[in-house]
Amino acid sequence: MKYYVGVDLGGTNIAAGVVDENYQIISRHHVRTYASKTFEELIADIAKAVYDVVDKANLSMSEIVSVGLGTPSCINPETGMLVHANNLNWENVPLPKEMEKHFQVPVFIRNDADCAALGEVLAGAASKYDNALMVTLGTGVGGGIIMDKQIFNGSDHMGAEVGHTKLVYEGIKCTCGQYGCFESYASATALIRRTKETMQQHPESIINDLCENDTDAVDAKMVFDAAQLGDVTALGLIDQYINYVAAGLSTLIVIFRPQVIIVGGGISNQREYLIDPLKKKLIRYTFAAEKIGVPHVIAAELGNDAGIIGAAMIGCQT
Repeated sequence: MKYYVGVDLGGTNIAAGVVDENYQIISRHHVRTYASKTFEELIADIAKAVYDVVDKANLSMSEIVSVGLGTPSCINPETGMLVHANNLNWENVPLPKEMEKHFQVPVFIRNDADCAALGEVLAGAASKYDNALMVTLGTGVGGGIIMDKQIFNGSDHMGAEVGHTKLVYEGIKCTCGQYGCFESYASATALIRRTKETMQQHPESIINDLCENDTDAVDAKMVFDAAQLGDVTALGLIDQYINYVAAGLSTLIVIFRPQVIIVGGGISNQREYLIDPLKKKLIRYTFAAEKIGVPHVIAAELGNDAGIIGAAMIGCQT
């Protein structure tokens, strides 16, 4: 049996897992970290997490084929450079090279959304498909494109930033500095922003009761909960939100024509309240849908494990 380590590196947490050749996680380890730490301190944290999770699996590093890192950043896997990671304040960092100083196994790096997409195709909701597009609807909008069970992100490896495709010309300013990005309309953050704006005009909405009239307490789940209770304001907000999601995905469908679209992120927990209306709206918004159809749409099923599994298997992609 071959064993690999996958690490999901975020701004506040490091999640690591030992994954076998059948894509099963046999041990897990989580540790909190801080973006305020120096590069060297964070590298040490990651290395310790790797050693700890290998120890939990009753293995030694000599039995590990490779270590894969997934992080929300622009990655050039050919040069081994992490080009830009906003949440960690890193620029042009040779992360794999630095990691290899801590253990004598190959280290690979990819964007975390790419890893999640790969994990879902190898071992999750899309395991019966070869070509998939994953979109994660959370604080932002991430995405990954899998072709023939391989990560695709363009000639310079900087592609598949689906959240920063343009949805509205000169629209809402995005956190990336551009205007009108898909993320500015289809993220949970965008839904919460519009909900807060709408609540002021509709004090009778159930949403006010759910958040106890504290707009700072509003989250995306409250809006879906209110809609399921028949709240007219919430129903309108959810319908508009899913319109935005469908419009953004319709462009990606026309370009890539994947077999399946995987919807992940926190909002995917709404399952049929999101997926069923989204399927109907994609038929409305996608070019030639009436004649050639649209891809299957499914909810991700692995949660955070998708990123660990995908990261672990990066080495098998090269």
